[in-house]
Amino acid sequence: MEALGPRCPLPTSQGCPRPGRGTVLLVMTLSLLMYPMLRSLALQLHSAITGSYVSGTHSIVFINCLNEQIAKDIARGIMDKKLAAYVNILPKSSALYFWKGELEESTEILLLVRTKTSKISELSDYVRSIHPFEIPEVISLPIDQGNPLYLKWIGENVPRD
Repeated sequence: MEALGPRCPLPTSQGCPRPGRGTVLLVMTLSLLMYPMLRSLALQLHSAITGSYVSGTHSIVFINCLNEQIAKDIARGIMDKKLAAYVNILPKSSALYFWKGELEESTEILLLVRTKTSKISELSDYVRSIHPFEIPEVISLPIDQGNPLYLKWIGENVPRD
């Protein structure tokens, strides 16, 4: 074993140096910062191996529209760009809301969009670019659980990033 050389290049009387506080702090900080990414990778690996669903991988997005034609146009654009696997166009509903300090009342059409959570930002950008409202509603909720086959189907019909 001595032929391999000592582990510490310093003479044995001095001993091997210990890492400084800065090094320990750096390692701890990097570990904490990388935890979310490492956890996500571990969950995805577990999901791939076991076939189980990772909570929050998919989302439902709510988008309000002024009328049915606008709703259909936005829904068609979302589907053409493959930003979602499925869009419901729900019939007229009454809405009350504050706009510029005044109480407003109108009818709206609601889109329910099923997509991958990773596509929410791109979906939101697209809707804001074509929606006639100054501030369109684009709200997403992560899917916690559901029919595994349906959730798999969503994933298969929305391309990877």
